[in-house]
Amino acid sequence: MAFYIARRILLMIPTLFGILALSFLIVQFAPGGPVERVLAQMQGQDSGATSRFGGGNSAIAAGRGGAASEFSGKYRGAQGLDPKFIAELEKQFGFDKPPLERFWLMIRNYAVFDFGRSYFRDAPVLQLINEKLPVSMSLGLWMTFLSYIISIPLGIAKAQREGEPFDTWTSAVIIIGYAIPSFLFAILLIVLFAGGSFWQFFPLRGLTSDGFADLSLFGKIKDYLWHIVLPVSALTLGAFATTTFLTKNAFIDEIRKQYVVTARMKGLTERRVLYGHVFRNAMLIVISGFPGAFISAFFTGSLLIETIFSLDGLGLLSFESTLNRDYPVVFANLYIFALLGLAINLLSDLTYAWIDPRIDFETRET
Repeated sequence: MAFYIARRILLMIPTLFGILALSFLIVQFAPGGPVERVLAQMQGQDSGATSRFGGGNSAIAAGRGGAASEFSGKYRGAQGLDPKFIAELEKQFGFDKPPLERFWLMIRNYAVFDFGRSYFRDAPVLQLINEKLPVSMSLGLWMTFLSYIISIPLGIAKAQREGEPFDTWTSAVIIIGYAIPSFLFAILLIVLFAGGSFWQFFPLRGLTSDGFADLSLFGKIKDYLWHIVLPVSALTLGAFATTTFLTKNAFIDEIRKQYVVTARMKGLTERRVLYGHVFRNAMLIVISGFPGAFISAFFTGSLLIETIFSLDGLGLLSFESTLNRDYPVVFANLYIFALLGLAINLLSDLTYAWIDPRIDFETRET
């Protein structure tokens, strides 16, 4: 197993390199860029996150040179600006270097988790991610945890009662919940329980109250849980549908196999058959979906949920950075999530071997 783990860790290196290389290549051909964003705002055509240059009346005055700029064909909006001013902008964003050199510098820095500074937020990228990470981690971990502790027992119960009324009406409820987009359910929760039109049981904004630092340990836990009830509920509603049906079908498939019939003929109780024999085999396919479920918690629906509940997390940060061409933040998020996904996939394989010792990854063909 140690050899398998070492091999998987080594394979992460070319995988991460390929992801970053492909993304970097796409960015080179993508229209727009940080320089054009600055130029657009200077001309009053952009009100994005380029506020760092927003008060630059003096910069505009200094940048206008009257003569045609040599960059007019390279950057939209560069007409009439001093070439020296455009060159300074390129140097500011690192575009004065050839693409291959910029890519090599990025790879070298990312290897030691040096993500540089944000173009438009005037802060280190790692600091921005650390500030936003608790919000996304809270939503992702709670959503994944709740969806699995609901899905697995419910899927087992549905498999045991296949075709019975319990199976039918729970399937109907799950399908309806899955069909409702998380952001619509979030709005419904706000209307019902956050002072929209009916009751005001839960807060509408943020993960903590204003006086959070002054609360006791128990008070901080209570305040935190009080704030995440609505956003986590909105995310979890449709999250457990797939896992529930996957668990049900996996158990039904295993229950119909010959070894289960043999175990019953030996006089084993139904509970012993179900949890002593079927559970280990059926759960393998359920566990295979855990990495995807965990990672998707940061992407699917998180942006809208963060916006609706005023949660400043990684989803909102990534979205705004992509719109504003804040490449250091975009690539850092991509790198971290890719690395996290690869690590969780490895953890998932190790969990396979823990649940079913018959699985030996070292001897299988690759």
